Amino acid sequence: MLKGLSLIEPEDITIEDMENLFLLAEKIEKDEKYLRDSCWGKLMATLFFEPSTRTRLSFEAAMLRLGGNCLGFADPLSSSASKGESLADTIRMAASYADIIVMRNPKEGAALLASRYSSVPVINAGDGGHHHPTQTLTDLLTIKRLSGRINNLTVGFCGDLKFGRTVHSLAKALARYKNINMIFISPDELILPEYIKNNLKKQNVQFSERRNFDEAIPELDVLYMTRVQRERFFNEEDYIRLKDTYVLNMERIKTGKDSLIVLHPLPRVNEISVDVDADPRAAYFKQAKYGMYVRMALLSSILGVN
Repeated sequence: MLKGLSLIEPEDITIEDMENLFLLAEKIEKDEKYLRDSCWGKLMATLFFEPSTRTRLSFEAAMLRLGGNCLGFADPLSSSASKGESLADTIRMAASYADIIVMRNPKEGAALLASRYSSVPVINAGDGGHHHPTQTLTDLLTIKRLSGRINNLTVGFCGDLKFGRTVHSLAKALARYKNINMIFISPDELILPEYIKNNLKKQNVQFSERRNFDEAIPELDVLYMTRVQRERFFNEEDYIRLKDTYVLNMERIKTGKDSLIVLHPLPRVNEISVDVDADPRAAYFKQAKYGMYVRMALLSSILGVN
């Protein structure tokens, strides 16, 4: 059903499609030989115009585990973009070599533009502060695997909600599920963009905005922590002033439910204390591994080999 699809934002696929991907990812998790070599002879181009560790490595690991191969770049300075080549030309070139393109770009809308010039499917691995749909698939799969459901949850988002593309994508995706209550916790300078709030209002999704982190924690089924992103700030002083506004530590997590799930798209800076890692509710490293499984499911589905 997803064969040949470009995935630019979470709304490009239906809930049914996502559930099918989660089922496939769970099969792969249970048997890592499942679908092995199904992408033999296929090439994936990873075009990363912005730094990445987990997303790029998990995509490459996913493709290699499926039996395919990878090409591309992790630094735009090593590509012809540094010589002034347009994005359209870079995409047309890569599409002539590869069967699928995975791209990260610091400019909002770059992934959509790329899909219009590409003759092969394009997967958005993050475009500025806009969308990150495969992180959203990772987040939803993690929630489902650890809580047993995606409906009927209170989900708290904490940190950089203004520039956080993972927050924007996950909020839009969760809005499609039943009985979701969202609590957005941020300083005034980093509140959720109006277009996301308007989208939630149109879908009659219950949400609130908070400044007090401690009061919100006991209410939550899922806590989605994010770092304040230094690379999105024009003013270093603003970044330094805001970066430590909310820090999840052992004292705070003790007030959460026993069933609380703590997620983070990573990388972490200091918004989650390292001693929290030992708490069974800390799921962000499990989340990273689920990301590989769901990307294996996605690649095999788009390439039509499962």
